Amino acid sequence: MKVLVLNAGSSSLKFSLTLTDRRAHRLRGAIERIGLEGTRLRLAGETHEVQARDHHEALQVVLERIDPGDLEAVGHRVVHGGDFTASSRITPEVVRRIESFVPLAPLHNPANLAGIRAALEALPDKPQVAVFDTAFHQTLPEHAWRYALPRSFADAHGYRRYGFHGTSHRYVAEQLAERLGRPLAELRLVTLHLGNGASATAVLHGRSVDTSMGFTPMEGLVMGSRSGDVDPGLVLELVRRFGLDEVGRMLNRESGLRGLAGHSDLRDVHARVAAGDPAAEVALELYGYRIKKYLGAYAAAMGGLDAVAFTAGVGENDPEVRRRALAGLGFLGIELDDRANQAGGPRISSAASRVEVWVVPTDEELAIALDTERVLSS
Repeated sequence: MKVLVLNAGSSSLKFSLTLTDRRAHRLRGAIERIGLEGTRLRLAGETHEVQARDHHEALQVVLERIDPGDLEAVGHRVVHGGDFTASSRITPEVVRRIESFVPLAPLHNPANLAGIRAALEALPDKPQVAVFDTAFHQTLPEHAWRYALPRSFADAHGYRRYGFHGTSHRYVAEQLAERLGRPLAELRLVTLHLGNGASATAVLHGRSVDTSMGFTPMEGLVMGSRSGDVDPGLVLELVRRFGLDEVGRMLNRESGLRGLAGHSDLRDVHARVAAGDPAAEVALELYGYRIKKYLGAYAAAMGGLDAVAFTAGVGENDPEVRRRALAGLGFLGIELDDRANQAGGPRISSAASRVEVWVVPTDEELAIALDTERVLSS
């Protein structure tokens, strides 16, 4: 199936034309700075200035570079799917439900909806599917998704752990099972999606049973500019002293690596470590330590561990982060092969390691396209 995959951000539109039978992309690109000065198209290693005042015009730029008649379907990334347990063909009712989740993801779902509406208008005769980042985590048991808040209050308002990056975690878990040559249904895995946003997921027998992001994508691991886990009492104190808007901005945009080391990009943090900056060294150690804590906790939650996968920009490309995250885990059966780790794997655990550790590139566009095909074929 030829699927146009769309991932709409507030001022961007990432896209791919994906061939599911070949598991390949005919083209991939992005339009950036939509509605701003300097709107540009990135495609095939080149950058072109384009005009796009909104997502409708941005999609027209994309469709000028492909044959719309050649498309069979459109797949959309939607960050927050609330209680959707699986990807869904887009209907007016599905759009309405995605709108209802906007308060849960005010930075993401409005942009996702803009991409959906643009595609429905431009390609009304093509079936379209919403693929939700949260759906994979709907299998969490109640003891993992429920917060210890007053039950009726939490249930009335939907205050629970939803988890994110689910499309990537599911894809990587499936790929890891293939590499291990074992059925996913018999494995205990931890998948580590480490990018500017970062999350860990415990995958037991093919099902997500715990994940580090929660009600929002702020919880859990240290990220580029997001704090990760913070004592809620400290948050209350910050709000009391500095106000809600300022604290929200701080926790989302000024914390994480940026707050600790002054840089949200780990390449810059490594450069500061090499220059002898002690704050950068603490930031890097804290980043790896938080990953290690979640990895160990998830091994305990699943009663053991068969394999670990590192993925996304940092996970796939930063051997020092991988080394720090795995240091001292020999008691779990993890032994790192330093040479393989420096080379980027794909397997980075030693031959003697009881738990296999792999670098598994994620491909969310392919995962969305395959899910689109699965929904439309069912």
